[in-house]
Parts: sequence; structure tokens; C-alpha cells
Amino acid sequence: MSAPVLAFQDIRFGYQRDKPVLQHVSFALRPGCITAVLGPNGAGKTTLLYLALGWLSAWEGTLHLDGRPLRSYTRQDRGRWLALVPQSEHTPFDYTVLEYVLMGRAPHLPPLAMPAAADVSAALQALEQVGLSSLAEQPVPQLSSGERQLMLLARALAQTPRLLLLDEPTAHLDLHNKSRLIGILRSLRQQGVTLLMTNHEPEVVLALADDVLLLEPGNPPVFGPLGEVFTAEALSRIYNLPIRLMQIDGHLQVLWT
Repeated sequence: MSAPVLAFQDIRFGYQRDKPVLQHVSFALRPGCITAVLGPNGAGKTTLLYLALGWLSAWEGTLHLDGRPLRSYTRQDRGRWLALVPQSEHTPFDYTVLEYVLMGRAPHLPPLAMPAAADVSAALQALEQVGLSSLAEQPVPQLSSGERQLMLLARALAQTPRLLLLDEPTAHLDLHNKSRLIGILRSLRQQGVTLLMTNHEPEVVLALADDVLLLEPGNPPVFGPLGEVFTAEALSRIYNLPIRLMQIDGHLQVLWT
């Protein structure tokens, strides 16, 4: 069995000492698989991604990236390994879409170096992959919320990560672009990229996830294969809502009232 790409071992963290957000979190990402993190608001999903990036330090426990302690990697090394697609991001300047996506090449450049032709090519390829190549010269403030989300994905793809982290990646997308995103993420999995994503949309989780981590305040996290963890009982409990799973036209669907 291949070694895990990223492993959390008994992680405990919070923003106030008397109020831990995450407790006893242990799970490992299988290479080339998609892991979805589900839980109610405030359960620590985004915090989990920030810990994986090294932006936060756990109170207790260890994180290992490719078998090495995460803290042993330099910031640039982590940037070559991991990329994040955030829920949203403030853009203080009127960058063009291409200029913004080129920022994803920063971990591959020497300090103060300008992007080379190969970097521009990687950025243009990423824009093509997400369907925004026609908007390469458009100012970022003129984009719709859905286009901005796809631009953030393009920046992460330009970074050529081996581990891609996504925070609610479908939150601002219409059905067409949501379908496009699902196709892109499936393609990345086929290419061997490992993905860790938070998501509130059960149909997206069903379409993509190999493994699932359920975060529920006050209870131990639950981690395992989609078919074992993603159950009506578990979903009803963490969302405090009656939920049923049903087969419709050969596909599992989530129903709630």
C-alpha cells in the first residue's frame, strides 16, 4: 500500500485555549484520491485546511506530508507541494485574469524573478482547463462570482500541486460550471493529484469523494470510505435534519425536508 500523502495524527487545535475547534483528528489522504470534509458551520473544516497548509500550528498532534513532518518543509517547498482554492479572496489591485493566475507560479520562481515563457504557458493552460481562456486580459473586478471561483482554481492549477486543497469550491457556481468543475477534479484524480475538499453539497460529495471525514462539534471525527461513512444516519445527526439516501435512476441521491 502506498504511503499517505498527508497524515493528521491526533490533532488538537483552537483559537482560544478553553475552546478547541478540532480534537483528536486522525486521518490520512490516499495518493490520487479525493477526500471530502463535511460538517456544520463552525466544525473546523476551513481550519483543517489551514493546518494542512502550515498556516496554523496544532496545539497537539503531528502532521506529515509525504512521510516528513510538515514543519520540516520550507514555505516554498510547501508551495510546490500544495495549492489552495479558497472560498473567496479580496483582490486589491486591478490585475488581469492572466496576471492573477500567474501568481500561482511564485513557488517555482527564484526570489524577485519575473515569470518566464514557460510560466505564462502554464497559466494559459490552466485558464483553458477551467474555461476562462477568453477572459485572460479582462480585469479581475469585472468577473462574476462564478468566474472568480474558476479563476482561483486556475491559479491553483498553474501551481502544479501534487495535493490540491479546496474550500467549498462549488459555492458560487451555476449548474454548468459546477459540472465543469466536477469534470476537472475527476481529471486531476486520474492524473494522480490528491485532493482534499470541504463541501456542503451532498451531490458533489457523492459525485467525487473516495473518502469522507465527518466533523461534528462535541463528537469524535469519523473517517472512512464514502460508502461506509456517508450514511443517512450520520448526515441527519451532523446537520440536525432528517435526511434520506435513495437510489434514483441508478444514482444515489440525498433527500431532505
